[in-house]
Amino acid sequence: MAEKTRVLVVEDNEYDRALLQAHLREEEFAADFAEDGVEGWALLEDHPERYDLVLLDRTMPRMNGLELLARMKRDPRCRTIPVILQTACVGREEMIEGIRAGAYYYLTKPYDGEVLRSVVRTAANDSHEIRDLQKRVRRGLNVLSLLAEARFSIRTIDEARDLAGVLANACPDPDSAVIGLTELLVNAVEHGNLGITYEEKTNLRNCHDWEAEVLRRLDLAENAAKKVDVHFQRDGDEIHFHIRDAGKGFEWTRYLDIDPRRAFDTHGRGILLARHFSFTALEYRGCGNEVTATVSLTGAPA
Repeated sequence: MAEKTRVLVVEDNEYDRALLQAHLREEEFAADFAEDGVEGWALLEDHPERYDLVLLDRTMPRMNGLELLARMKRDPRCRTIPVILQTACVGREEMIEGIRAGAYYYLTKPYDGEVLRSVVRTAANDSHEIRDLQKRVRRGLNVLSLLAEARFSIRTIDEARDLAGVLANACPDPDSAVIGLTELLVNAVEHGNLGITYEEKTNLRNCHDWEAEVLRRLDLAENAAKKVDVHFQRDGDEIHFHIRDAGKGFEWTRYLDIDPRRAFDTHGRGILLARHFSFTALEYRGCGNEVTATVSLTGAPA
């Protein structure tokens, strides 16, 4: 039997807690409940490894949602746990504030059961991927701290993930860096070299056909020679990752900030997450098939 997704629900309203419990009463979910941020933080502090994600109310007494989120982001044990922020409204300013605090998933009240479960599944999938990436980091090569410059070429999604797990070891915070590096490298393969559009990926993920379509396109003759070139460079107090794919580029400016119309999509947050969470700077060039990610060796990501 597959292990259940463990959700920590932090909600001060008794009615909303009961409603969330009813919606999450499926075999794939198991939920713990806290009545405010103080109680939620106590549970996280005692057992951070227990939770796959946190479903967090924005407005609560004693410690509100953003205050709890700030504590999570300051604690290395909790900072990569995905957080779904519950709010009565999802205006642009509220979203930007939540993103800067570290929330990349949103849920509006009153709850729609299917939307709720879809957002929770999306966050849970991302949580499982993050933990898998962090395992890859720990299997990586610590000798990268001695490397000044290197070039790599990758072609597949697995190669992208493996390379991200190795390169992240050169960074001060490998667990954060591997998330952003994986996003950029996977994007270069699937969207760049293979030409899978945002809309196509949405449909493929909804039908659980994304992996099969990636493999199909990799086998096409037109894609056989396409590679993603990666240039690692250490320059004083900074590390630069230069990534270039063989695609036609994309409208990258759309994904550097949150768009409320995409708030509940099952993907599309990766570049935003990488920009705010993994790197000191992120710079796309030209049509978007080339990007440079910078990590400071003396400070935290911006």
